[in-house]
Amino acid sequence: MSGLAKLFAPGTRHALPILLFLAIGFAAPLAAVIGYSFVPARTFGLFQAWSFDNYAEIFNSTSYLTFLWSLGLACVTVLILAFICYPIAFGMARVFGKYATLVSLLFTIPLFVSENVRLYGWVLFFIKNGVLLGTLKSWFGIEPESWLFSTGIIVWGMVYVYLPFMLFPMTLGVSMVPQQTRDAAFDLGATRWQVFKEVDLPLSTPGIVIGFLLTFVLAVGAIAEAKVLGGQQIIPVSHDIEIAFTYAQNWPLGAALSVLLMLVVGVLVLLVLRKFDLDAILGRR
Repeated sequence: MSGLAKLFAPGTRHALPILLFLAIGFAAPLAAVIGYSFVPARTFGLFQAWSFDNYAEIFNSTSYLTFLWSLGLACVTVLILAFICYPIAFGMARVFGKYATLVSLLFTIPLFVSENVRLYGWVLFFIKNGVLLGTLKSWFGIEPESWLFSTGIIVWGMVYVYLPFMLFPMTLGVSMVPQQTRDAAFDLGATRWQVFKEVDLPLSTPGIVIGFLLTFVLAVGAIAEAKVLGGQQIIPVSHDIEIAFTYAQNWPLGAALSVLLMLVVGVLVLLVLRKFDLDAILGRR
């Protein structure tokens, strides 16, 4: 059966609306961005002489540094969240019992408030003479400088914003570990550390990997934390993309930055996924 015949086969026709939606909503904009990345700078027509000048401009300028900052901040955020979220996820799946729903609700409620509003709340908290530093000054006579506009406070904001996106996949992964398997390991004389290393951690890997990837992909495109908490002391790549598409009116450069970011993130994600056989872990084969 030819490719066209397969496309219009009875079993495939039901998927055509979904394929059409994906083509219009995902493939077409992506193709436009890729096409714009090859046209001359500060032009708006796709049907022109294509070149790699926009990509050369990225590496000839300091734009590549924004990639390094974005990737570095995303990696640090993922590592910090891994150590924070796994104990909480284990508690929600194994320890908290009937209170697990309440704990989940407490982590979910902030998602209903705008990210910018929450970040500006932290500005009021950390600014000089604000909630925290003002309290330290009035109660203890300590007068530290403002903690804002530093790399550490940007990481703090990213950890705060992306914590639920790491926590809930991890909780799902931990809950997938059968309690009978853990009990059997204990009955065979395994210590708590051995059960964690040989049972809990390997069997909860799908949730951990999904949490890592989801958090990394979101964090590498973060922009509000650097703007609001960092005062643009650090420029992430998403900020360069925004400037190129808006104030600079250089759509081809913004498109080249976007394509390069997608390639870097896509390659990193694929390299991680190659290390894990999720089908075998999930018991699909």
